[in-house]
Amino acid sequence: MKDTRVSVRALSAALDRGETTSLALTKKYLNEIKRRDAHIGAFLTVTEAAALAAARAADQRRKAGKVHPLCGIPMALKDNICTKGIATTCASRILENFIPPYDATVWRRLQEAGCVLLGKTNMDEFAMGSSTTRGAFGAARNPQNTALVAGGSSGGSAAAVAAGEAAFALGSDTGGSVRQPAAFCGVVGLKPTYGRVSRYGLTAFASSLEQVGILALTVEDAGMILSVIAGKDGRDATCWAEQGEDFTPQEGIHGLRVGLLLQGDMDEEIRQNLLHAAQVLKSMGAEVADIAIPGEQDALAAYYVLSAAEASSNLARYDGVRYGRRAENALTPEDVYVLSREEGLGAEVKRRLMLGACALSAGYHEGLYNRAQNVRRQVRQAWLDAFRRVDVVLSPVSPVMPWEISQGMEPVTEYQQDRFTVSQNLTGLPAMSVPFGRAKNSLTLAVQLTAAPFMEKTLCRMGRALEEGDEA
Repeated sequence: MKDTRVSVRALSAALDRGETTSLALTKKYLNEIKRRDAHIGAFLTVTEAAALAAARAADQRRKAGKVHPLCGIPMALKDNICTKGIATTCASRILENFIPPYDATVWRRLQEAGCVLLGKTNMDEFAMGSSTTRGAFGAARNPQNTALVAGGSSGGSAAAVAAGEAAFALGSDTGGSVRQPAAFCGVVGLKPTYGRVSRYGLTAFASSLEQVGILALTVEDAGMILSVIAGKDGRDATCWAEQGEDFTPQEGIHGLRVGLLLQGDMDEEIRQNLLHAAQVLKSMGAEVADIAIPGEQDALAAYYVLSAAEASSNLARYDGVRYGRRAENALTPEDVYVLSREEGLGAEVKRRLMLGACALSAGYHEGLYNRAQNVRRQVRQAWLDAFRRVDVVLSPVSPVMPWEISQGMEPVTEYQQDRFTVSQNLTGLPAMSVPFGRAKNSLTLAVQLTAAPFMEKTLCRMGRALEEGDEA
């Protein structure tokens, strides 16, 4: 097997047939990382020795008897997912030398299935960004065109999968951070329902919004992986969905109702591609109709107030005292706190923490934070009302194509690019970015699917239909 851009399902079948071994696969992926990643920047840490040892162990498990389909599959984790004994930096100087003493639940479940960890992937610092250019250790580049951003904040995970440096990867999605880089890099990005997957061991940014997500080459792969990581966890009280569901996509979409959401400005090429996707789904038997979500235009502002407020609380723990970077020239306890954060946190993180502190302050709490919470409730109800009429909403992922790294983007302008993805986090709904179509510049285009709470099976079914329609 020469190509590393192979689906998890195909790799698993090859392992079952004895056509290859996990050790051989792992070496191929590690070689691909060595060959390409200096130009892409998908990885912050490569765990070569541990990966080879895990691959050998997976091969022994396979020889001993029946194993899980993911046994021996090489994969990657975003660097905000805790890994015992392996650096977890969140792409921040303040956690540059942090080694977690425990594993995140999602990683523990993948380990139990026999997965092989190749390393930890690049990201925007503390997942605050939409480009993976705002981390402390360099930018991740788009494998389709390395002059362009990979998207963010899970850009390293998306780039690793797109470049064939990992069979799949996990990321986190707080406002589109799995779906947007997936769209930019041409892979599948799945954000499960809030409460479907444990957040234990995911470094907190905005706890009520974020969810561990999946980046994979196919919808079927994403479903396979979700089947492993989903389910109740006693360490996360917000995770209560039952374990053991099978998310393998069912065939056919005849009779499924699709709402086409075209609210808001977007590049004309993206709009036309979305209309084409709607026509393809209609030709495959789905019922397609235009839909509007009342109050959707207010979701972005509410998201940035609430996410910043939660971040200002969550990141207060990085004080230079308990763990993380500590300023060496601090003379007083106040100096330790102020200088450690000044030296350890980047400009974008500081910007959002200031906004969050303002939103929670006595003078602005009512006008900003409480008002944003009211908008959140209204937006959630509007989406739930929509799902009385449709099964899936079809919409854009990003209003624009990937931009050039060298040009950059002003922070507020970059915030605007999240306007089609934040509602799914405010509402906790499951959503998926699926590659569909090609732009005039040959980049892969994508569309977004959103379903009612805990209806990931419907998402996977519709996503698989889009894949088939794109191949036709």
